[in-house]
Amino acid sequence: MVIKNKITSISKLIDIVSELKAEGKKVVHCHGVFDLLHIGHIRYFRQAAEWGDVLVVTVSPDRFVDKGPHRPAFGEVLRAEGVASQDVVDFVAVNEWPTAEELLRKLRPDVYVKGSDFKSIDSDPTGKLRLEADVCAEIGAELKLTQDIVFSSTNLINRFMSSFSDDVQEYLDMFRSRYTIHDLESVLDRISKLKVTVIGDTILDDYQYCSPLGASSKEPVMAFSHTGGDVFAGGVLAIANHLSNLVERVEMFTVLGETDTQEEFIREKLNPNVEPHFAYQEDAPTLRKRRYIEGYSMVKLFEIYHMNDSGLDQDRDEIMRSSLMKVAEGSDLVVAADFGHGAISLKTREALTKAKYLAVNTQANAGNRGYHTISAYGRCDFISLAEPELRLDARDRVTGVIPLTSDVRAQLGASMIAVTRGKKGSYVQTSEGVGVLVPAFANKVVDKIGSGDAFFSVASLAASLGDVSPEIVAFLGNVAGAIAVGIVGNEKSVTKQAIMKHVTSLLK
Repeated sequence: MVIKNKITSISKLIDIVSELKAEGKKVVHCHGVFDLLHIGHIRYFRQAAEWGDVLVVTVSPDRFVDKGPHRPAFGEVLRAEGVASQDVVDFVAVNEWPTAEELLRKLRPDVYVKGSDFKSIDSDPTGKLRLEADVCAEIGAELKLTQDIVFSSTNLINRFMSSFSDDVQEYLDMFRSRYTIHDLESVLDRISKLKVTVIGDTILDDYQYCSPLGASSKEPVMAFSHTGGDVFAGGVLAIANHLSNLVERVEMFTVLGETDTQEEFIREKLNPNVEPHFAYQEDAPTLRKRRYIEGYSMVKLFEIYHMNDSGLDQDRDEIMRSSLMKVAEGSDLVVAADFGHGAISLKTREALTKAKYLAVNTQANAGNRGYHTISAYGRCDFISLAEPELRLDARDRVTGVIPLTSDVRAQLGASMIAVTRGKKGSYVQTSEGVGVLVPAFANKVVDKIGSGDAFFSVASLAASLGDVSPEIVAFLGNVAGAIAVGIVGNEKSVTKQAIMKHVTSLLK
């Protein structure tokens, strides 16, 4: 059959499979990304074809490929064409769903075949194969695993088609020689047992998308057409969600405005294992940062703050602080996500220094620039700052990052400090004077909002374990940041599965 005649849509493939089964044909189904077609895939298809009369193959769509950065290397159309070029393959289609589960229910093949990557149903660390096996049992399909030599598209792409610069590739080669994928997975497993409390400012990130019309004919201003909008749960809400994806439960303390709480929306956006403790500020809305964005390029045009950052009155602040410190007593890690908008008062900062392990990020932004820096805290165990925030605290634009980092760490008695540097990666230093520079792993940036929060969340968890090397802390933090810059706003939070997919893609 001509290659182009093999490729069809999912809806048509469903009808084709139904007709073939009605004719008494045994239909075999394979599914995967098939990003770099190699000899392992070819042998997989040939073995699968022997188990039936017709072999149909479905390909994961680009938007749902979660193999890590810069993947897929080839688009879904090219991947489908590559699969269709194999003579044993009869039909090919691009899946419409994130996983194979819904697809299996629609296609209802006689046999579903997975490759030699899996030794058994429970050997898949993501748990996806178990879910697919359950669907096979539900629809009466036989699940088979091929037994053959194993190749890895990820490994081949990393070795021969890396999209990273030579410097980053050299760093990854060095990191692979010192640490394994299992080493990083073990750190995440240990993190899962931590008891975590977080306090900070609630921020509603309001994105209003628009398209330029041109200059106004009557005024010296640009005119735009409004095309839509989204609201995301940002600030401490985003950090709580990141944290809760890696631990069993997170206690979250924050302040909402009494005049426009948005509490229902906020509760809806929080992960189920985040336990919120809200205090309510009089005569204030819940903080909203409305950004007007050119929708095609995602360039932010300007920003409007809807806020009253005077903070809680004395009585309400005392009530929240008392509740916070009671919960913090039983926590392995207390995270202060201090955006400088009043949720964390001076007295609360002082009280937080009594925490068993305190991780702090003091963010500089347009609403607090010039008077909100890390020096507001008397003691921290882990500090995470962007380089401009470090320089603002030091009032120093020219000195190198390393001596500035050392000064701030010593001043606050921190056991570890991390400085994020955008496309330059991050620098992490310990109280023993050990410092590491780790490059950034993201070449494509969709939206920088929230990337520092993702870094802070994951790095603070790893650092709080006490015996994790600064290099692993920085590496995991950079991975989280790389994932976050590919997400618009805080539409999604960083998960353990996403981190491990990313780590595997870098180190395999």
